[in-house]
Amino acid sequence: MEACRRSSTKPVQSLKPAKTIPLEEDPTKASDALPLPLYITNAVFFTLFFSVVYFLLSRWREKIRTSTPLHVVTFSEIVAILAFVASFIYLVGFFGIDFVQSLIFRPSTDVWNSEDDDEENEVLLRKEDGRKVPCGQALDCSLPPLPPPAPIVTTQKVFNEKPATVTTEEDEKIIKSVVAGTTPSYSLESKLGDCKRAAAVRREALQRLTGKSLSGLPLDGFDYESILGQCCEMPIGYVQIPVGIAGPLLLNGGEYSVPMATTEGCLVASTNRGCKAIHLSGGATCVLLKDGMTRAPVVRFGAAKRAAELKLYLEDPDNFETLAVIFNRSSRFARLQGIKCAIAGKNLYLRFTCSTGDAMGMNMVSKGVQNVLDFLQTDFPDMDVIGISGNFCSDKKPAAVNWIEGRGKSVVCEAIIKGDVVRKVLKTSVESLVELNMLKNLTGSAMAGALGGFNAHASNIVAAVYIATGQDPAQTVESSHCITMMEAVNDGKDLHISVTMPSIEVGTVGGGTQLASQSACLNLLGVKGASKESPGANSRMLATVVAGAVLAGELSLMSALAAGQLVRSHMKYNRSSRDVSKASS
Repeated sequence: MEACRRSSTKPVQSLKPAKTIPLEEDPTKASDALPLPLYITNAVFFTLFFSVVYFLLSRWREKIRTSTPLHVVTFSEIVAILAFVASFIYLVGFFGIDFVQSLIFRPSTDVWNSEDDDEENEVLLRKEDGRKVPCGQALDCSLPPLPPPAPIVTTQKVFNEKPATVTTEEDEKIIKSVVAGTTPSYSLESKLGDCKRAAAVRREALQRLTGKSLSGLPLDGFDYESILGQCCEMPIGYVQIPVGIAGPLLLNGGEYSVPMATTEGCLVASTNRGCKAIHLSGGATCVLLKDGMTRAPVVRFGAAKRAAELKLYLEDPDNFETLAVIFNRSSRFARLQGIKCAIAGKNLYLRFTCSTGDAMGMNMVSKGVQNVLDFLQTDFPDMDVIGISGNFCSDKKPAAVNWIEGRGKSVVCEAIIKGDVVRKVLKTSVESLVELNMLKNLTGSAMAGALGGFNAHASNIVAAVYIATGQDPAQTVESSHCITMMEAVNDGKDLHISVTMPSIEVGTVGGGTQLASQSACLNLLGVKGASKESPGANSRMLATVVAGAVLAGELSLMSALAAGQLVRSHMKYNRSSRDVSKASS
């Protein structure tokens, strides 16, 4: 079957026919172990495997308690060991071999077509005419009988990725199988061995299933390999968010250009004005007060007395060293700092706090907590672990415990703004700012019953910096806890402004920080990756920059409100004059 040739200004290189690799399968399968239906056989061996594992672990634990040698086994234990070996061999033979082969041997282009014996000759002919040149460069790889779908494969190379070398017809077959439900969308990466091609196939299948176009969502220009198994599942593209720069921010004697990813007009400009006012006044000073990530599991006992006994045990200073050794095994950076307990009837909440180096640290602290819980089961066998997180942490939710005790990095940042800078740059007065801060950020927030929201718009700056630097955007909730204070100093001539933020949760390694764009923004701040000299120094520096940017944003917005410039500035930067005239008419 011939492929239609296109005119091209580039010479066509000599092409070699693709080789067809014959696949040989052994007709004997692990599922033939019992003359039963497949699902019953699987259920029998699954139940047998987990039952004997539980039995052997229980016996092992009992022998350790009674100091019985482990090599002394009873007849029932011998039977259990034999059953364990048999079920393990079955499960590995049924599930493991295919899984390992799927990792070692990537599926070739003819795997998808070999299932249809009636089209074998047509598939081989098509493979003989296969081209190693991407579609659109010299050949049109689509076949005449098929409808002309938009080409999924492109010739653009991004991040040195390999262009897809399959024809549009083969992609078309995979798309139809996804639409029909025979091929799970989540398995495309493992089946195809090409993350970008998998995203393109999934995207086209989604468009056909929903009947909605995704033409405005870009696909090219992104390294999909970098997010596999760690940042995002089942990708179909990426969202573009513009990144602006505010600064230079003069903080602790150093200058920082603060990247802010936002779609809110006027935000970067306002923060930049605050940075200018701080710079002209000699800069800001930032101090780190605490550095400790938290995780709080919830456990339950049969009686409140037992819960109280565990609480006293954990809060006893004599037991801390033992617990710290158990906890610190989870990572070379994790170091247990303290355990705070809260009891509610028979339920006990254990709030662990530990340092986590340059990582934000949620996974790290969770591993350490699990180690301690396993250790406590020996002395408290009646302890029932309900959940590794009991919301006493508290993660991604506004909570008084974070506001009071802190979580992540606790930071205070301050600056003295000269009176002439307040008048010339901020276009207001010291007296107006102090009065507005008292009535808005303090009294107004108290009237609203705010929890950690005694500020003008700290979350605006935190969210923009978090998105730009690859932090978890959901943690903007507690990271935006902030109280803004203003008062007149130097006989009322100058303004002292400060922001206190007890729970800034940031990291410079792991998660989204490793993506190219976010890594570039971290590099701009000089905090990319882990600090080699002092573990945790980069994440602590990033937390101070966040607080400094919040200080600049608070200063500028409060000045705009005091001077009555808020609406006018938003009309200038966030709306066009044409929209305003239409609204007025």
